[in-house]
Amino acid sequence: MPFPDLPRPAPGDVLLVCTCYEDGEARWGGLLDEVGARREGDTLVLDDGGVRLRPVEGPGWDYLHGGNVPALIPDADADTDAVAPVAVLADISVAYGGDGPLLVDLAVTPGRGVRVPSARLGGILAALLDGTLAFDDLVHGMDRRGMYQGDHGRPAFRAPIPPPRRSFPALPSSGAALLVRTAFADEEGWRALLDALGGPDEDGWVGADPDPDEIDAEHYPLAALVVDDRSFEGLLPGQVPALVPPEEHTTLVALADARTFADPGRPLTVVDLYDAPGHAAVLPCRQVGSLAANLEIGNMDFHEFVAEDGVRPWWEK
Repeated sequence: MPFPDLPRPAPGDVLLVCTCYEDGEARWGGLLDEVGARREGDTLVLDDGGVRLRPVEGPGWDYLHGGNVPALIPDADADTDAVAPVAVLADISVAYGGDGPLLVDLAVTPGRGVRVPSARLGGILAALLDGTLAFDDLVHGMDRRGMYQGDHGRPAFRAPIPPPRRSFPALPSSGAALLVRTAFADEEGWRALLDALGGPDEDGWVGADPDPDEIDAEHYPLAALVVDDRSFEGLLPGQVPALVPPEEHTTLVALADARTFADPGRPLTVVDLYDAPGHAAVLPCRQVGSLAANLEIGNMDFHEFVAEDGVRPWWEK
């Protein structure tokens, strides 16, 4: 179901959007107390940095994802100087997991996201607004959980920073996973990858109807809609979340990029769409089905599949 538009913030204000509801009531968790702010009318002024947050709540935004936020701010591209370059989401991880809020890029690579500690929100937003900190700095400073300057180890494969504002078409709407080809120099390698995943059926899916008697629990088959379209050549992880339509709950997007056709194990770059949109995990294609299956049933979190720098991944042990 489409989400309603978000209000266009006043110049200098930053939207703080609640995306978690229970029985129609907004669930902010402890965020509003943790950020350190005083209320002035319908805004919150953060003690650290003086940034003005405009809280936004309404059940129409229940389960809104970071990648979908930029498209919901009316005319955000018309006058970028009048709209803050970032929005803040208080999502289910904030409400029930005690996690930090999600900052969503609105300006450079719209839709990608980074989490920040609640107590540091004011200082980080102030630095973003005055230009002493760039969103790219936040992305480079994420730990494997997607937290800026977190203490859970550095990702072994840091996602490249996309060029600003490159246009791609929307990805297909899917309630499962998408396998998107982004490198087109190795046709034989692409066919070998599809064969390794069981081969596409007549509807363009791999792994859509596996034989239960032949499923290897250690290498669960990936069920994904294949997207083989040169319009997505060069697509990078940070650009993916804004391209995923909101109508269905897409599990993940797996990119078959240049690394896929050059490295052993045909690794895919898998993109997180929810916890830290645009965050990437690089893992052998035979493991991506297990990631998708575990995400679908809530058995594991995306970050558990992100290889940590200097630590041997669990799938190699």
